[in-house]
Order: sequence, then C-alpha cells, then structure tokens
Amino acid sequence: MVLKRKEISLPVTLFYDGECPLCMREVDHLARKNRKGLLKLVDIRQDGFQEKYPEFDLAELDRVIHAKLADGRVVKGVDATLAAWEAVGMGCLVAPLRWPGVACIADFGYELFARNRHGLSRRLGPILGKNECNKP
Repeated sequence: MVLKRKEISLPVTLFYDGECPLCMREVDHLARKNRKGLLKLVDIRQDGFQEKYPEFDLAELDRVIHAKLADGRVVKGVDATLAAWEAVGMGCLVAPLRWPGVACIADFGYELFARNRHGLSRRLGPILGKNECNKP
C-alpha cells in the first residue's frame, strides 16, 4: 500500500539515525522548514531511546527510516519521507514518488540507498561537512 498525502495525520514523528551524515543533512533541512512544529524529530541513537520507544526494533529503525503518524500508524521508507515532508508543508515535492508507476521505482531506489547508506555516509559525510559515519 502506498501512502497518499491526504492519508497523513499530523503531527508526524520521524525516527532518524543521528550518526548518519546523509540522514543528518536531510534532518537539518526538515528542521529548518518545521515552522509550524508539526514534525517531531527523534534520534534513534539518543541515550534511553529503547526505554522511551520500546515498541520499535532498533535494528529495523537503523535499516529503514520510520515515521509515526498522529493516528498511530507507522510508515517506512519513502512513505516516511513523504510524511515528514508533508509535516513541514512540502509534501507536494515528494508526492510524485508515490504516483502509480513511480512508487515501485522510488521504493526500489530507497531500498538500494538504505542498504548502502553507511558506506555512502562514510564517503560523503566529510564532503557534506558532517562527521564521518562510524557504522560498518
């Protein structure tokens, strides 16, 4: 099932990897756009994360980005990205990635990125002005 903008209940909580330079670039951008405060950003690497959010599997959160919608639904991957962008008022820019025919390509591209995120971050982090990724 592909998430549609009208199905997103606000506010949205986005769970991100604070040790990932590529992730942090995106999170920094979203934080600057979060003028209405409808996006809550939660670093999965923060102390006590597992105690605060016992319903989530840390390994799965590290594998693929997750967002929790206001109605309690949890979405992943490109759907989580769409939800986060919708929360900051820019969902229209990501919405085409959920269109029929495009969604399967976007999902495949995201899965490819997610599998290689740590290696990409190690290489690109210093270029992006972020700390190098310490993950294998």
